[in-house]
Parts: sequence; structure tokens; C-alpha cells
Amino acid sequence: MPLPAHRLVAAVLLTLIAQFAGAQTTVLGQAESNNDYQEATLLYRAGQPTRAMERVEAWLKSRPKDARGRFLKGMILVQQKKTEDAVRVYTDLTQDFPELPEPYNNLAVIFADQGDLDRARGLLESAVRANPSFTAAHENLGDIHTRLAAHSYERALKLDPQNKVTASKLKAVSDLIPVRTSGK
Repeated sequence: MPLPAHRLVAAVLLTLIAQFAGAQTTVLGQAESNNDYQEATLLYRAGQPTRAMERVEAWLKSRPKDARGRFLKGMILVQQKKTEDAVRVYTDLTQDFPELPEPYNNLAVIFADQGDLDRARGLLESAVRANPSFTAAHENLGDIHTRLAAHSYERALKLDPQNKVTASKLKAVSDLIPVRTSGK
């Protein structure tokens, strides 16, 4: 089962990324140039990914290495269901800004949704190393471990279908696995 969509790091964290990435502009230039980024963020939140992508691309045209713009682009690509492109954006961010946990987290959510739990676990561990206080990564890592445990119990039950202890454990961890509701 995929992780709930709300586990993707929200656009609100994009401001934090800018601080980590050291985004600097003059006060006058910032007011003018931030319009594309701010507009892109608002359009993304309003569920208008095509228009949001136009704005974020305009933002990135003059600052192609900007972490927050690239991160927003990844989120827009996920919203557009362009997963492969989002993976490339987030992967590039992890290489350019290994100290930022958010791209690792969002990559992990994508891979978990695809069923690649081992890869998701590794990415979440990287996110936690980058920022041990990053709550979303810890929670997502717990979800991954729960799903991995469920898979192990399922395999054990196939080998020994009469094992009531294993069946009980499988039920307990299955009750912990987040269920995606329709529309998320």
C-alpha cells in the first residue's frame, strides 16, 4: 500500500530549503523576481500544475540551481503524475544539496508507492542523517519498517499457514499500515 500523499513534504517547507541553500538576492530584485516563485507556489497549492510549472520554469530560467524552485518543480511533477521526471529532479537535488532531507523524503515516498521499500528505506535513512530532527522522514521510515515487517510475516505464513503467533503479528502490523483514501 502506498504512503499517504500528505507525507510528501509540503510547499511550506520550500522557504526552509531556500535558507539552507543560501538563496540570496537583493531586496529590490527579490520583490520583483519572487513573483514567479510565489505564483508557482500558489498555483501548485490551488491544484493548477500546468500554470504552476510555467511559473516555476520562469523562476528557474534565471536561477537554474535554486533549491527551492527545483524542489517545487519536483512537487509539481508529482502532481502532474510525471513520476520519472520528479525522480530526476529530486535525485539531482540530493546530489547538489545532500544536507537537505526533503528531497530524500519525497524520493522515498515515490519509491514506496512503486513498491521499492528497500530503496525507500535507504533514502529515508539518508534524510534522517541529513536532519535527525526531520519528523516526516522518521514517520515515513516507521511506515516502511511496518510494511517490511508485514511482508516478512506474510512470507512466514505461506511457509507455515498454521502458525497462529505469526498470523497474530501480521494482523497487528497490518492494522498499522496507512491506507490511502481515494483522491489522495
